[in-house]
Amino acid sequence: MLKFRLILAATAIASLSACLDSDLERGLAGAAVGAVAADALGGDAVTGAIAGGAAGALCDEVTSICR
Repeated sequence: MLKFRLILAATAIASLSACLDSDLERGLAGAAVGAVAADALGGDAVTGAIAGGAAGALCDEVTSICR
Protein backbone atom coordinates (compact mmCIF):
# COMPACT_ATOMS: atom_id res chain seq x y z
CA MET A 1 0.00 0.00 0.00
CA LEU A 2 2.89 2.36 0.73
CA LYS A 3 4.33 1.83 -2.77
CA PHE A 4 0.95 2.65 -4.28
CA ARG A 5 0.74 5.90 -2.33
CA LEU A 6 4.25 6.92 -3.33
CA ILE A 7 3.56 6.19 -6.99
CA LEU A 8 0.29 8.10 -6.76
CA ALA A 9 2.02 11.11 -5.19
CA ALA A 10 4.76 11.11 -7.84
CA THR A 11 2.19 10.84 -10.61
CA ALA A 12 0.19 13.72 -9.15
CA ILE A 13 3.28 15.93 -8.98
CA ALA A 14 4.28 15.10 -12.53
CA SER A 15 0.80 15.64 -13.94
CA LEU A 16 0.29 18.95 -12.11
CA SER A 17 3.69 20.30 -13.05
CA ALA A 18 3.24 19.55 -16.74
CA CYS A 19 0.32 21.94 -17.17
CA LEU A 20 1.85 24.99 -15.51
CA ASP A 21 3.87 27.65 -17.29
CA SER A 22 6.62 28.90 -15.00
CA ASP A 23 9.07 27.34 -12.56
CA LEU A 24 7.39 29.26 -9.74
CA GLU A 25 3.95 27.82 -10.52
CA ARG A 26 5.35 24.30 -10.82
CA GLY A 27 7.29 24.78 -7.57
CA LEU A 28 4.21 25.92 -5.67
CA ALA A 29 2.12 23.05 -7.02
CA GLY A 30 4.89 20.59 -6.17
CA ALA A 31 5.17 22.00 -2.66
CA ALA A 32 1.44 21.64 -2.10
CA VAL A 33 1.34 18.08 -3.39
CA GLY A 34 4.50 17.16 -1.49
CA ALA A 35 3.10 18.48 1.79
CA VAL A 36 -0.21 16.66 1.37
CA ALA A 37 1.49 13.41 0.31
CA ALA A 38 3.97 13.52 3.19
CA ASP A 39 1.19 14.19 5.69
CA ALA A 40 -0.91 11.37 4.26
CA LEU A 41 2.03 8.99 4.52
CA GLY A 42 2.77 10.00 8.10
CA GLY A 43 5.85 12.06 7.30
CA ASP A 44 6.78 15.66 7.97
CA ALA A 45 4.69 18.02 5.81
CA VAL A 46 7.42 20.70 5.73
CA THR A 47 9.98 18.23 4.41
CA GLY A 48 7.45 17.02 1.84
CA ALA A 49 6.77 20.59 0.76
CA ILE A 50 10.48 21.29 0.32
CA ALA A 51 11.04 18.11 -1.68
CA GLY A 52 7.90 18.62 -3.78
CA GLY A 53 8.70 22.26 -4.43
CA ALA A 54 12.20 21.41 -5.57
CA ALA A 55 10.92 18.61 -7.79
CA GLY A 56 8.29 20.88 -9.34
CA ALA A 57 10.64 23.78 -9.93
CA LEU A 58 13.43 21.67 -11.38
CA CYS A 59 11.44 19.15 -13.41
CA ASP A 60 11.85 20.98 -16.71
CA GLU A 61 15.63 21.10 -16.28
CA VAL A 62 15.90 17.40 -15.42
CA THR A 63 13.19 15.78 -17.58
CA SER A 64 11.16 16.61 -20.65
CA ILE A 65 7.83 15.93 -18.90
CA CYS A 66 7.28 19.55 -17.88
CA ARG A 67 8.05 21.20 -21.22
